[in-house]
Amino acid sequence: MDAIADHRYLDGRKVQARLLAQVKAEVEALSAGAPLGRLVSISIGEIPEIAVYIRGQARAAERAGLPFDRQFWPADISPEAAKARIAAMNDDPSVLGVILQRPVPAHLNVRSLQGAVHPLKDVEGMNPASIGNIVYNDTALAPCTAAASVELIRETGLPMKGLEVVMIGHSEIVGKPAAFMLMAEGATVTVCHHMTRSVAVHSRRADAVLVAVGIPGFLRAEMVRPGAAVIDIGINQVTAPDGSVRIVGDADTEAVREVASWVTPVPGGVGPVTVAKLMQNALEAHRRQRAAGWIGG
Repeated sequence: MDAIADHRYLDGRKVQARLLAQVKAEVEALSAGAPLGRLVSISIGEIPEIAVYIRGQARAAERAGLPFDRQFWPADISPEAAKARIAAMNDDPSVLGVILQRPVPAHLNVRSLQGAVHPLKDVEGMNPASIGNIVYNDTALAPCTAAASVELIRETGLPMKGLEVVMIGHSEIVGKPAAFMLMAEGATVTVCHHMTRSVAVHSRRADAVLVAVGIPGFLRAEMVRPGAAVIDIGINQVTAPDGSVRIVGDADTEAVREVASWVTPVPGGVGPVTVAKLMQNALEAHRRQRAAGWIGG
């Protein structure tokens, strides 16, 4: 049986389809006045493992009716040249948004490059200004994975106001922004990290647990309160004794689903929704660029 057919699994592909249909309807309405700009995907150097992400983004953009431009920059590009190219895109009205694929070569500072993308073209929500805006409850251009995690909690139908949430992991692009986004909706959020004395003490009392630590099977069934929702943000490669490789999350999914009322599978959970949130961010970027007078329509 397809695992995602199980009623306890939150099917990210269904959520993605709904969100992309909403984006497409609005894109079609906006395009009646003038064509929308294009999304530009930047890959620096030969990094085969990101090809699957680029294909997924390109397919989602096509389904949403958004032009998608793939650019491949040389691995030895200097920081100054890379920033100059990004600055040119910031000034180009035909560019709707910029997507910087990660990782980048070691001689480049990814945060510096992300900071070079103008906040109004930062469809990934990675510019420090975009992340900082979340503190002030401006969550419309939030980091896509954090936004996808919050969207999947909404999908359960659990009321956000007063919801007890435990976020395991406090990264700048997932854990911290997800916590602020949930607080903006009225949830009570506890953030656990590698210095938390007993993560299970916190997670066992939560209505919803989000986990993003990069450790396969970290969240076990005994760490989850019966009936809770589990949003598994982890993506890990595990090699079996026979040499086969599979992708797993940070939760022991099969065990956790016997306790939780909802759990996101990996793959097929947070990932597809993350890509849909990227397209929603692109639409929001268009609105803000228009409001700022950058584009007509």
